[in-house]
Amino acid sequence: MASTADTPYDDVSTERWAPEPDKRPGRTAFQRDRARVLHSAALRRLAGKTQVVTPGSWSREWDASPRTRLTHSLECAQVGRELGAALGCDPDLVEAACLSHDMGHPPFGHNGEQALNSFAADCGGFEGNAQSLRLLTRIEPKRFVPVPGGVASVGLNLTRAALDAATKYPWPRGAHPTDPASVKFGVYEDDLPVFAWVREGAPADRACFEAQVMDWSDDVAYSVHDFEDALHAGHVDPAALASEDERSGIWAAAIGRYVPAGTDPQELADALDRLVRQEWWPHGYDGSALAQARLKDATSQLIGRFCEAAENATRQAYGTGPLTRYAAELVVPREARHECAVLKAVADRYVMQRAEQETLRADQRVVLAELAEALTARAPEGLDPQFRALFDTALDDRARKRVIVDQIASLTDAAARSLHTTLTGHP
Repeated sequence: MASTADTPYDDVSTERWAPEPDKRPGRTAFQRDRARVLHSAALRRLAGKTQVVTPGSWSREWDASPRTRLTHSLECAQVGRELGAALGCDPDLVEAACLSHDMGHPPFGHNGEQALNSFAADCGGFEGNAQSLRLLTRIEPKRFVPVPGGVASVGLNLTRAALDAATKYPWPRGAHPTDPASVKFGVYEDDLPVFAWVREGAPADRACFEAQVMDWSDDVAYSVHDFEDALHAGHVDPAALASEDERSGIWAAAIGRYVPAGTDPQELADALDRLVRQEWWPHGYDGSALAQARLKDATSQLIGRFCEAAENATRQAYGTGPLTRYAAELVVPREARHECAVLKAVADRYVMQRAEQETLRADQRVVLAELAEALTARAPEGLDPQFRALFDTALDDRARKRVIVDQIASLTDAAARSLHTTLTGHP
């Protein structure tokens, strides 16, 4: 491993579950982590997974190029790398976390996540963040270690700090520290041993600083870019955001989902007004080349605004030194969080709540439910060789069902539909 003498990260942070030599001395441990994530098949598959809407479902079919999970992850990584570096984090470490944070998401986005959670209710549930940890530490084939009777995968075998930085929700299902009913969690029961190793010495239920940077970068990237996509697709008229009726719908979309229940709508109104008053706000967007350039400038301004708000507030709280691991908490001003939430709510109201999108989501849920049922009845038929081998060696029905979940979660949108048609005969 390259020396970490010039960084605030110790040997515990750069340790790997399975020790291994560095094939190319001179690289840091976190440069290796970033390279492993960047070259993984799981990251490439995100190109075929829905971010907000399925490609092709736009009003302007001549420009059907919305974000995918892959482009979102790349944009999140760019935001996180720069914000993390400004605060003293290792930039390769933060970038690796940002690139990998969505790798466990299944086909059809959060809609697919809900469908798989229902199917997996009796074997530990499904959560995209827990699936990401499972993929990084078990499923993605990169390193194998000897075990009695053969070998076992340790996934990409990333460093402890990289796995911790990719963990938004450092608790198992049902153990949310403030909301036991929350569906958010970061580890399945059968992945607890490696999770315990990752979290060795960490404060209970507290995400590390790099994970907090990743989480805010994720919020910034998807709020800004989903708004950009919605505007570019013709789903949002900026002038309509002045209508009180339209605004009421935006606040309804935001409260309880993007801001806590009980938030005063006036705070959200103030947040939107602050944005609309900016000189760079995309007033009168009409899709022309000049308007597109202005919209691109607006997205840059928004990202800079949100990152600078967090950087300045965090530096004010903790000073100018490097902030890493558990030495600090990322401070995001309430005003910035509300501005970010308003952008999310605009995309929610004008894109996700469109009637054709709900029709499409209903169809997607049927596809995944029927696919899960068909694989359960016919497995190991229909499983890829990697998952067929795991199915054959699984110890019980619960473990076999988890393999089926892993297989479905690995599929792209198109692959899920293709396998569904193959196994059921239904288009």
